[in-house]
Amino acid sequence: MISGIQSALTSLQAFSTRLENTGNNIANMNTDGFKKGRVLLAEQPQGGVSARAEKVDQPGPVVAEQTSAGYEMVEQSNVDPGEEIPDMIRSTRAYEANLKTLQAGDEMSSTLLDIRG
Repeated sequence: MISGIQSALTSLQAFSTRLENTGNNIANMNTDGFKKGRVLLAEQPQGGVSARAEKVDQPGPVVAEQTSAGYEMVEQSNVDPGEEIPDMIRSTRAYEANLKTLQAGDEMSSTLLDIRG
């Protein structure tokens, strides 16, 4: 069995990975040919949360761009800010909730030590 504090720590790490991934996607959304990443969260057998990152191979839109050789078809990024921004908000709220869990555990431990002392 995993403690609540350990579970919150693994969740913080997982949601931190999701936030980093989303930030990378947003930073590269105007880079031609960029493939967005996705982070999948899974429950660990002993408790807690694990994060696994993977690339999304879905093609981005193809547009004609003028180059020195004329017009060429260029694949743009497959990042959709309409998906990324809400995902970032959800991950931020989940990160904050797990941080509050850690703070509550710390306060309970301090109170227990004060009572015993």
